[in-house]
Amino acid sequence: MLTASEFLGLRLELSVRAKNGLDFIVAATLVWAAIAFVWTLPYPPARLSFITFFVGALVLPLAALLSKAFGTTWTLPDNPLQPLGLWLNFAQLFYFPMLLFVFSRYPQHFIMVYGIITGAHFFPYAWFYNARPYALLAGLIAAGCVILGLRITSAAELYLIPLFLVVALLVLAGLLFVSYRRNRLTYEASSPSRRPSLTA
Repeated sequence: MLTASEFLGLRLELSVRAKNGLDFIVAATLVWAAIAFVWTLPYPPARLSFITFFVGALVLPLAALLSKAFGTTWTLPDNPLQPLGLWLNFAQLFYFPMLLFVFSRYPQHFIMVYGIITGAHFFPYAWFYNARPYALLAGLIAAGCVILGLRITSAAELYLIPLFLVVALLVLAGLLFVSYRRNRLTYEASSPSRRPSLTA
């Protein structure tokens, strides 16, 4: 049975090796910037929502490219917690029936709901990576999307919601980097015999 310190060590390893998932967050930031541009186009919300589905699918391949640039590790065979990250990532797919319903019935609210799902799915990563910024921004993104959705009265202003996501994700990326550096110091100070050396 693992001790509490050993369990924390596994979480710290995930944080350090994956750099708190920064490759996914930066990829999401770029994709949401593209989505913000899409929603400035002079098309009805239904068509913009349809385009958004395809643009949103670029997160995973873009994250894979950024993973190589950032030197992050997606698989840790010796860490039993690592598969949980994949399950948490795919969990958001179960929100998609609601997103499809909004798309078919209330396309003007599609981008708001998509933003809420994006933000809300970050919450469990606060525990997974031992990084509180995920919890903080999950709440702020979800609340911010609702507030904007309630205040926006013109379809021409709906681009403000994905633009808000871009700003929030940039803030999240910065906070996660700070958290990663702090977790790295803690990780390096513990159990030096069981870990390989780290690169910056």
